[in-house]
Amino acid sequence: MVRTLPAEEADTLEWLTFEQAGVVTTSQAGRLLTPGTIRGLVRSGRWRSVCRGVLLTGNGRLTRDQQLWVAVLAAGPQAVLAGVTAAAEAGVRGLRREPLHVLVPADRRAGRALRGLPVDMPAVVVHRTSVLPATHLQRARPTRTVTARAVVDAAGWARGVEEAQLVLTAACQQRRVLPDEIAAMVAQLPRARRQELIRRTIADIAGGAQALSELHFVRLCRRHRLPAPDLQERRTDRSGRTRWLDAYWREWGLHVEVDGAHHMDVRQWADDMRRQNDVWTSGDRILRFPAWLVRARPDEVATTVRHALLAAGWRPRT
Repeated sequence: MVRTLPAEEADTLEWLTFEQAGVVTTSQAGRLLTPGTIRGLVRSGRWRSVCRGVLLTGNGRLTRDQQLWVAVLAAGPQAVLAGVTAAAEAGVRGLRREPLHVLVPADRRAGRALRGLPVDMPAVVVHRTSVLPATHLQRARPTRTVTARAVVDAAGWARGVEEAQLVLTAACQQRRVLPDEIAAMVAQLPRARRQELIRRTIADIAGGAQALSELHFVRLCRRHRLPAPDLQERRTDRSGRTRWLDAYWREWGLHVEVDGAHHMDVRQWADDMRRQNDVWTSGDRILRFPAWLVRARPDEVATTVRHALLAAGWRPRT
């Protein structure tokens, strides 16, 4: 829904509804209208009571923007969007859209309104923090945490390790935040969950891993005591086109490609074959694994890589 900028002569209520996507609290409305007028608007169906203390100055289903406003207004004063919700609003793609995550000061409790949300409103999870300086906030509509704080919180609140790493890699791969910014944020949050995982993951990302499948492969190499490969190695093919190798051991001329689902696309598949032929004709060995195999059968993948490295002249330290 495209919102139209109010006219110059618009009153305070029009500007408020514009700024908050048509969602207001009863106290905000009460400062501008009489209680009787508000009740009349709701009873007539022109306005809608979304939940306790929150009104929609319309009568349709909630849009995404309106859902975000309901979440922060129902959670109470100083509530801000956080975690994957804030990261998604900052432009990080591929994250879970529900439930909505909201952050409030540690001394505050979530409003009872969040227990009685309508069917067109996602569940809202309220988190508390004792560390939320102004530098961690992004002034937006509604206010959210900055992207570095959002992904650190999201990684800590994730359902598991893989989901935590997905948030971190997606945010960095899509250039919404830098690994150094995440590292600096972790240092400011001594009680953040999964700190060691976050530090290790962003170190791998800074080293070249650009996807979750590549992180799994790096972890596989460590666990099986294989030499660490160079990640996202740049190479110029015979036509002058720049290509990137997922994992490459220059000393032994071995290249490993970890294929995600997008590699099944016909055009991607053809491009992969051209790149593979270019690697082979230059004298290097190449191994290819689907991402699911790296994740589900790491021992099998590690054994294959080990055999290829040994055949190329690598000798493990005794």
